[in-house]
Amino acid sequence: MNENIRIQEVDSVEKPPKARVESATDTSERKKDYLDGFLAQKPPAPAQSEPDGDLYEAVIAALKEIYDPEIPVNIYDLGLIYNVEINDGHAVVSMTLTTPNCPVAESMPGEVELRVGAVPGIGDAEVNLVWEPAWSPANMTDEARLELGML
Repeated sequence: MNENIRIQEVDSVEKPPKARVESATDTSERKKDYLDGFLAQKPPAPAQSEPDGDLYEAVIAALKEIYDPEIPVNIYDLGLIYNVEINDGHAVVSMTLTTPNCPVAESMPGEVELRVGAVPGIGDAEVNLVWEPAWSPANMTDEARLELGML
């Protein structure tokens, strides 16, 4: 340790003097800025469970990590996810498959439930597999169509 270092303790520090501009002679009255109130308002933050909320976006990101084993596109962009609802940490996902005879009909809903349930803030997840309306290629996002050469 260096013995040449000195530490000085102080009880208080004086505030620096305020700047003064004595040559300014503008005595005109400032006009009311009507935009001040408008600009001071902040838009309400979206609820965590609503679209654009952080928790909702985290669930969507988790869904985008799950890929259909036969088609190299994630299930969200493929249009297999019909609805996502989040209430007090309980997520309900309504989804379909490309066909009722899909080889992953038994495993895909379980994987969706596990992935969504693993999102921080989600206590439990429920997956409803529905067949109406039937899936069609029109459900895919433009990114999925581009990936599959359909654009």
